[in-house]
Amino acid sequence: MSTRLATGGRLIDRSKPLSFTFDGRSLGGFAGDTLAAALLANDQMLIGRSFKYHRPRGILASGVEEPNALVGLGQGPRFEPDQRTTTTELFAGAATVSQNAWPSLDLDIGALNNLAYRFLPAGFYYKTFMFPRFAWKHLFEPVVRLSAGIGRVPKERDADRYEQAYDFTDVLVVGGGVAGLAAALAAAKGGQRVLVLEQTAHWGGRAPVDGIAINGMPADAWVAETVASLAALPNVTLRRRTMAAGVYDHGYVVAQEAVADHLPGADLPRHRLWRIRAGRIIAATGAIERPLAFAGNDIPGVMLASAARDYVVNWAVSPGDRTVIVTNNDDAYRSALALHDAGLVVPAILDARASAAGELPALARARGIRVLEGRGIARVRGGKRVKAVEVCAQAGEGAVLETIACDCVAMSGGFSPVVHLYSQPGGKLVWDAANGMFTPDPARAPTGADGKPFVTCAGAASGALQATAALADAHAAGGGAAAQAPRAEAPAEAPMQPVWMMPQGAPAKLRFKMWLDFQNDVKVSDVQLAAREGYESVEHTKRYTTLGMASDQGKMSNINGLAILSDALGQPIPATGTTTFRPPYAPISFGAIAAEARGEIFQPLRRTPMHDWHAAAGAHWEPVGLWRRPYCYPRGGESHSQAVNREVTNTRQNLGLLDASTLGKILVKGPDAGRFLDMLYTGVMSSLPVGKCRYGLMCSENGFLMDDGVVVRLADDAWLCHTTSGGADRIHAHMEDWLQCEWWDWQVYTANLTEQFAQVAVVGPNARKLLERLGGIDVSKEALPFMAFTEGTLAGIPARIFRISFSGELSYEVAIPASHGLAFWNACLAAGADLGLMPYGTEALHVMRAEKGFIMIGDETDGTVIPQDLGLGWAISKKKPDYLGKRAQERSHMTNPERWKLVGLETLDGSVLPDGVLAPAPGANPNGQRATQGRVTSSYFSPTLGRGIAMGLVRRGPERIGEVLEFVAAGKSIPARICDQVFYDKSGEKQNV
Repeated sequence: MSTRLATGGRLIDRSKPLSFTFDGRSLGGFAGDTLAAALLANDQMLIGRSFKYHRPRGILASGVEEPNALVGLGQGPRFEPDQRTTTTELFAGAATVSQNAWPSLDLDIGALNNLAYRFLPAGFYYKTFMFPRFAWKHLFEPVVRLSAGIGRVPKERDADRYEQAYDFTDVLVVGGGVAGLAAALAAAKGGQRVLVLEQTAHWGGRAPVDGIAINGMPADAWVAETVASLAALPNVTLRRRTMAAGVYDHGYVVAQEAVADHLPGADLPRHRLWRIRAGRIIAATGAIERPLAFAGNDIPGVMLASAARDYVVNWAVSPGDRTVIVTNNDDAYRSALALHDAGLVVPAILDARASAAGELPALARARGIRVLEGRGIARVRGGKRVKAVEVCAQAGEGAVLETIACDCVAMSGGFSPVVHLYSQPGGKLVWDAANGMFTPDPARAPTGADGKPFVTCAGAASGALQATAALADAHAAGGGAAAQAPRAEAPAEAPMQPVWMMPQGAPAKLRFKMWLDFQNDVKVSDVQLAAREGYESVEHTKRYTTLGMASDQGKMSNINGLAILSDALGQPIPATGTTTFRPPYAPISFGAIAAEARGEIFQPLRRTPMHDWHAAAGAHWEPVGLWRRPYCYPRGGESHSQAVNREVTNTRQNLGLLDASTLGKILVKGPDAGRFLDMLYTGVMSSLPVGKCRYGLMCSENGFLMDDGVVVRLADDAWLCHTTSGGADRIHAHMEDWLQCEWWDWQVYTANLTEQFAQVAVVGPNARKLLERLGGIDVSKEALPFMAFTEGTLAGIPARIFRISFSGELSYEVAIPASHGLAFWNACLAAGADLGLMPYGTEALHVMRAEKGFIMIGDETDGTVIPQDLGLGWAISKKKPDYLGKRAQERSHMTNPERWKLVGLETLDGSVLPDGVLAPAPGANPNGQRATQGRVTSSYFSPTLGRGIAMGLVRRGPERIGEVLEFVAAGKSIPARICDQVFYDKSGEKQNV
């Protein structure tokens, strides 16, 4: 049984006992324990059940690579599923529950699946659940949904808070083991700013457990001295409990800091998500021990040899009274020695190699430990815990030579460098056949914009598994001189022998019980089946079998799985290759990703600088994207429609003021900015003179109109692109998508300046008079013609004035810094009082634009409309060879003369057409529905014309001017005549005064 040892435990504080529960049972541990260590100390070998077969699962590892021991942690609003016990620090009152078992962990009805394992091989779900068809909805789907997942979804709102932070550094060292510390110290002494991240609560990694000496002192003493030296340097920052989850382009790293996981209830954020920019990244992430594939290697009590050593040395926990070691390398002998020195029995070391003659085997023999060469495990006996192992010849087929009683098996199949962070941004690997592992290829490291490598692996992560070599490698990675590298003293290790299956000639009945992926229940036989069924690509095999998926991400299973697949395909492992390494390296919480962006501020409502003024003026609000804009300003007992009519009439006759701050404003700058905009817009923007404006249309690659707005050329290399209010963020993301993914080598910079500027539209016959009163800028027709802009000081405020119009009247749009927005608004109100100035809202804006026949994105467009449908062919360049959407617009469907096109509509009785109503056509469509030939896209009462006006899309619309259509609304037919969509001032005289 597993117990707490009477002495030892370098990481625990026996003076601070802690109580916790597991499945309602009260247990005890000490400060410094991990949850896994505390469970083992209480002889809780069975922790959970596997995903598919519901087989008993115990603790396999001691770190982030643990695939089995996941539990639900916490209660009520602080409950969280799938918490890894091997990385969770024990705290007082921790409430934990097992997962994936019903009605209880010991008696799980799902274990019946294990009896039917022959009928549930890899990919069985691709071949079942198909017949009878009705059974999917009523039987199969409900069962599958009930079976999906391992943990239980939290029911209550998360009570914790989370935050995000940013950091910048010259050198980021990931890993606080001896290699990471050596690299950090070398880099820091070189004068560079260094940030060191360690995912656990302790520095030093495995070195203190393995008993090596560095520079003549014990490893833990060297670690303490080095950490103190680093902490004393002003250019070094040390962060523990911080896991680097992903490395992206340009030295961008995402990391999660567990600020208060071990301090529940503290007034601290639980997690902090770091966004780090690093000039160079040193991945000193170590290596992960691999399991061996033998029958029954998943039974609780079978664990990694390094983990058994960790539990004894770090937490004074015995993983078992009698532990059999099975290995193909010398490192596992360290575990045998640690167990023996702790007073535990090691009945035998089964070494798959024909000869075990190194220093470590010699030390084991000197302690009287039996070493069996050329031996392996045929099968582990036991169910919910290990009872014995059946010994066989590794070179044979599993004939039992001896049975050894034991309650723990410590296995070691070699080590795999943790290359995830190196590979995520594109670093390539090379196969090391001698050590059976993939290592980073320095000649194909991830490169930055300058073409130079920006990620370097150091220590065991680079393949230097021996302590002296690892320290020298890390010191060099940090830029240190070779002569100054720390030197380690440790027994020399003999070469390992790759072993992918034990025994090597195992028959099918044994392969059915050899587990590669412990979490997803993938066996040796499953990978071999995938190969037989034609899944030769490792990526296809991964998806067919689920090998290395979920939170494991291949840490424990990948190399063994690749080797089995390669053997089945009859090809070397490098020819099979690896699966793609994707972030995050280990799971990060949704809370950290969202941080403060939840509840009311998940999508914060945006307010213009004049928002409070609008509210005080009694504005009726309209949601526009995430903004709230005044729809109208009712006065007295006015209805909304009466207020809109008043605002339209006053603006046409006197002077209107509109808060247009919400319009998108995106700066596009750089040597290739003109070229870039020519591809984004249907027209030519590169030829636009400085100081001029041009209306532009932006289409998706499918040819459909997605946004419009005025583009302004600010300088030779700078343009300002106006977008719709709701489209600013989307269009900015659209720009960045193309720049980063397709035209990454173009020198273009974009910035969303929407909230940096307030913008006020001064509209109406008296608009020029108002601006002249404010003074400071010549706004005459000659100085500032239509579709031009100027800059200067207006009313004592820095301003940029655009002579553009969305209403058809004389109009200026004035952009001022957001901090001056309200002051400028008030200055306009004061100066224009005797000019009939009156603010107007969005509905008056819409009415006036409809009177002029101007389109509006979202009304006249619906994701299926192209510019040609709207009569906007004049805004499409006939000269330039390409733009986004051009080829799509040339497809036969897009050029079909039967397409619906924009026209004006006026009812015969002057009434207002209901928005969105359809005009039926004779016959039916292929779905049997009544055919239609048009629909209303915008409809308003025009106070200027004294009647209803509308725009709509009608089949062959412009060819049918004068024809009367019947629109149907609420069962009533409404006749309307097709007309020109420009209802007011078609010549444009009013805006050109």
